[in-house]
Amino acid sequence: MTLSWPELVRTAAEDTTSALEKGADQNWRGKAGDLDWSCRETLSHIALGVVGYAGLLIARPTDRYITLFSSIDGHAPVPAALEGIRIAGALLAGTVRDTPPEVRAWHPYGHSDAAGFAAMGVLELVVHGRDIAQAVGVDYTPSDALAAPVVERLFPDAPTGHSPADTLLWCTGRSTLPGLPRRGAWRWDGRVRQA
Repeated sequence: MTLSWPELVRTAAEDTTSALEKGADQNWRGKAGDLDWSCRETLSHIALGVVGYAGLLIARPTDRYITLFSSIDGHAPVPAALEGIRIAGALLAGTVRDTPPEVRAWHPYGHSDAAGFAAMGVLELVVHGRDIAQAVGVDYTPSDALAAPVVERLFPDAPTGHSPADTLLWCTGRSTLPGLPRRGAWRWDGRVRQA
């Protein structure tokens, strides 16, 4: 069964936070994966992005980012901080569900529709969730069910013949693929394409 975009966002938020709860007692002040941000800073980045995508769909700017910024309380215990990620996911999922298909909003990686912003949100949740998981000693890889629609929607030139999760991690510069070195620079393409 294929999940709708709102269901994909909710599932990504739930899967990621459930995995990260297993490392809640670890040091979250250290760097997340290969990022320059700490795990706590990365968590705030996820919240900023996911809530921001909902805001873009609501405000529908054509040339700028919105003025609403969200973050996770840096002093909150990790389980409470993860609650903020679930909230962000629910806000984006509801906004995606309620946004008409013809709506477009600005993003620096291409004006996008609700499906595009949902895909961006899923990417932020699962890829940065994995970055944090690596740092806190939790085994977490996004599911193929979450990765496949994101790769299809945001990376139209992605290589084929690999699992969707492996492909997503390669597309976002997190890993290698057979015959393909790790990407040093990357970005998605959020523009709406005709089927």
